[in-house]
Amino acid sequence: MNEINKPQSGSEKIGAIKSFFIALPMMLLTLLLLSGGKKPSDGYAFVALAATYILFNSIFYLMVKTGKTDKYRLPLYFTSSILFVFSFISHMLEARGSMAFTDDTLINCQIPFCHIATTMMIIPAALTKTIIFPGTMIGGYASIASMLVVWIGVSLSIGRGWCSWGCFFGGMDDGFSRFLKKPVIAKISENLKYMPYAVLLTVALTSAVYLSPTYCEWACPYKTVTEYQSVTSIESLIKMIVCVSLFISLVIALPLLTKKRTQCALFCPFGAMQGAANYISPFDITIDREKCVKCMACVKNCPTLSLDEACVKEGRAAITCVKCGKCVDICPKGAAQIHIKGTIYGLNPTAKRILFIYAAFLLFATFSGGWFQASLAKIFKLIATGVI
Repeated sequence: MNEINKPQSGSEKIGAIKSFFIALPMMLLTLLLLSGGKKPSDGYAFVALAATYILFNSIFYLMVKTGKTDKYRLPLYFTSSILFVFSFISHMLEARGSMAFTDDTLINCQIPFCHIATTMMIIPAALTKTIIFPGTMIGGYASIASMLVVWIGVSLSIGRGWCSWGCFFGGMDDGFSRFLKKPVIAKISENLKYMPYAVLLTVALTSAVYLSPTYCEWACPYKTVTEYQSVTSIESLIKMIVCVSLFISLVIALPLLTKKRTQCALFCPFGAMQGAANYISPFDITIDREKCVKCMACVKNCPTLSLDEACVKEGRAAITCVKCGKCVDICPKGAAQIHIKGTIYGLNPTAKRILFIYAAFLLFATFSGGWFQASLAKIFKLIATGVI
């Protein structure tokens, strides 16, 4: 790393009027994205659109004005993940009458595609020209092609920031990791951060051998809150027990006890693969070594174990960084900063942070805005009429 030039101060608060004009383009873009350019004909949908629009832009405005990113990202991201589960389950109940899928569902390729499945598709596709995931390529609910386009776009822009701004599952362990003020389990072995790479290697190889998405079948915690195989045999019962156990432990219990994103940081094969996207993303997290007082607040509070003493010494976060912005928020000296590759270190950190949150938030709104307002519409209707 090149020697860091003498920096300006870290990300700072901005006046109310200036913040409004900085946020104005986002207000216009999200209006177009969330509405699709037309007024909803249904009253519940209109209220949901208005509520989503106001909430999204209020959060973005506060990010700009206060200089805090993670503080406002987290509650919105956690809410989005919960609403995704509500949206997904309600869709499955409407389409199938159950969260469970059958052999016929698999044969007819009616499983909604999840980005985690990309970790199991690449080798079989290269060797056998076979798409092993039982979903539709185009059309239908969550097609393979549409999800791949979203994933590629996010990867090119914010890299593994996907795990803090895009992943519809990531908000769960992220949210549960913030419930307690202090961790009950204060120390996690640093060696555990290599576990996702072992999981990635295992599921990639086993999926290639069996031509089946083995992680989805045997180890995905989120089967618990989305869809699952009908329990018709001892094997399917074992799969259910494993997935439920992993959800309770990795998504709820351990995040609560450790204040770390244990599913994302210690187990998810997609996160391990997605770290490579940080090499091509224009944004990264750097630490100004001239301003850093080595208080290690960033190391202690990083939810994904992406900062350690070596990172502080080198002046940048590890490749596993999910760009949540927490280290930037809590750094007492403004040494932790969002940086744009190819620019001078420490120069205009506020402007760089705003450029990043524009990219990240726009992707978030584009990806999650649909299910966010659809879920709210169903909830409003349920409250008003008693039916969805």
